[in-house]
Amino acid sequence: MTQTIHPLILCGGSGTRLWPLSRKSYPKQFTKLTGEESLFQASARRISGAGFAAPTVIAGSDFRFIVTEQLAGVEIAAAATLIEPEARNTAPAILAGALALEARAPGALMLVAPSDHVISDAERFRTVVQAAAPAAQAGQLVTFGIAPQRAETGYGWLELSEAPGPDFAPVPQPLKSFVEKPDAAKAEALLTDGMHLWNAGIFLFATTTLIEAFERHDPEMLKGVRAALTEAEHDLHFTRLAPEPWAGLDDISIDYAVMEKAQNLTVVPYAGAWSDLGGWDAVWRESGPDEAGVVTSSNATALDCQNTLLRSEDESQQIVGIGLTDVIAIAMPDAVLVAHKDRAQDVKQAVAALKAGGAVQAETLPRDYRPWGWYECLVMGGRFQVKRIHVNPGAALSLQSHHHRSEHWIVVQGTAKVTVDDEVKLVTENQSVYIPLGAVHRMENPGKLPMVLIEVQTGAYLGEDDIIRYEDVYSRGQGAKG
Repeated sequence: MTQTIHPLILCGGSGTRLWPLSRKSYPKQFTKLTGEESLFQASARRISGAGFAAPTVIAGSDFRFIVTEQLAGVEIAAAATLIEPEARNTAPAILAGALALEARAPGALMLVAPSDHVISDAERFRTVVQAAAPAAQAGQLVTFGIAPQRAETGYGWLELSEAPGPDFAPVPQPLKSFVEKPDAAKAEALLTDGMHLWNAGIFLFATTTLIEAFERHDPEMLKGVRAALTEAEHDLHFTRLAPEPWAGLDDISIDYAVMEKAQNLTVVPYAGAWSDLGGWDAVWRESGPDEAGVVTSSNATALDCQNTLLRSEDESQQIVGIGLTDVIAIAMPDAVLVAHKDRAQDVKQAVAALKAGGAVQAETLPRDYRPWGWYECLVMGGRFQVKRIHVNPGAALSLQSHHHRSEHWIVVQGTAKVTVDDEVKLVTENQSVYIPLGAVHRMENPGKLPMVLIEVQTGAYLGEDDIIRYEDVYSRGQGAKG
């Protein structure tokens, strides 16, 4: 009998090991790393359809509209979107999702799925989840273990109670123990003994089972998360968890908080292809290297290279590698990464060094995503700035004014509905409009296609916090563009 599974999609990761493409302002789960969909979109699609309810998503406030837009792009609507006041690791996030689901559907089965994994065979994965459902329904905390392909030191491992069946058939069995990320020698031993799987961080359980586990093993966290949910504020279709009780929670993973202490643990093997894309070496591996071990993007050229990844993220930027071996080179308009493939995990250290040095590139992309679309700075001078602004169909920036700058808008694609004080007019391609300093103004896209304009700002101060917002369909406060 097919059980109804309620997915909880975790969107809290920052993905610093995939810098410069993945940054704090727009982490890897929302990027298109291995296909035409983002990792988040692919994850949502993978756990949808027959036997799966609409997902709950938990993410940070900065990403709430990205989540909504990307789900709409794959025609999926979330049952709920929980907003974390700050990242506190997986234990509070998963517990908040379980409590919210328990309130809607007592005792429901919840599948916890990170949003940044690559699982190419979605149908096979859904079948394995359904195979695990009876154990979860019977009160087990089920985790999924990946049939290991190599002696991986970047993952935790799971110790089985008995040898897996032929071809790692998805047969539930008691989990003996969790194994921390091993060194190279231990990883080789774990791979050889045939009694260990990779820990994917994917779980299935009844909400009541998880809540009982927290009551037994971490009642203080249960108390705090309950308070954060009880005191939550509803903002449009989002649920903002209360910041004060949330701030007092331990920053701890679900493994440490309850899983490693629980006795009712079950593991289900998964033998399909899987990756958490934990570094550029994983992206190289998942991208299908050619016979020389080379992976290139559409704007990259490799000459006499071996085991190398060359990737350009801008259509106007070419990257060329000559005679390279075991090299990763990633080009962005504002930053370039060049690393030995064996040092892919050290990219996180580079990001920390950039951040310590005050480099904006450490955390922020040149393109800034907003609820209505995005903008990017094309050029900046002492008293001027030029931006490209992309407004989604039907979207609108807030009604606003500025103390220190005037603006000149030139529409280059689509049609803009422009408000300047008491005047409202349509501005089409190749037309422009001037916004005097202090004027109350707004731009909207009334059409069904994206609208693009070039904005020229002039004034003594051009910071994004020079904004007085009078009205906003996205319920934002002061100090943000749009």
